[in-house]
Amino acid sequence: MNVTWQPSHPFIERPEQWPGAVLAVHQTLYREVMAQDPMCNDKLRFELRACRTLEYWQVMLLVTPWMLSRLLMPIQPPALRIPDGWSAEARAEADYLVLGPRLDFQLLDQPQQAHLNYHPRLGHYLLQPLILNMAEFDSAEAVFEAWNRVIRTRDENMEKMRRDCPWQKEVSRRELFRGLRCSA
Repeated sequence: MNVTWQPSHPFIERPEQWPGAVLAVHQTLYREVMAQDPMCNDKLRFELRACRTLEYWQVMLLVTPWMLSRLLMPIQPPALRIPDGWSAEARAEADYLVLGPRLDFQLLDQPQQAHLNYHPRLGHYLLQPLILNMAEFDSAEAVFEAWNRVIRTRDENMEKMRRDCPWQKEVSRRELFRGLRCSA
């Protein structure tokens, strides 16, 4: 069966309306589903940051008491296959799952992975979990600062790799060839 993406509910007519809808949906999920979960950190408030449009997606970072995640809301239905059991009809009455099935896709010409999610008010969307253990955080600000440290470390490591890789390859190549000559 060819299942297509269910776009956002008609009340979300423009991407600039999505942040408020995303917050409202997740606050409701917390009250109705997640509040009793011992892994939730009740000190954390719901917050969105970094809302922007990338290609055909409205992208945002979301803090909840149970996770920090990147959400990707399709501006138009993407060319991604919806797995069996994840049609809008199948998920309309299904229990909430934090992480649905994993999908592979491209964004800014880079391979990405995210989990498919569905909510009747939001339609289908993708979720990339960034932090799932929220116990150590006292505030949403602390969560975002921890994520910023991860990004800074990643950027520094990428810069070191660009700087160090050519030299390391050359040294390794010379050592390899020297070793071959010595043992001959």
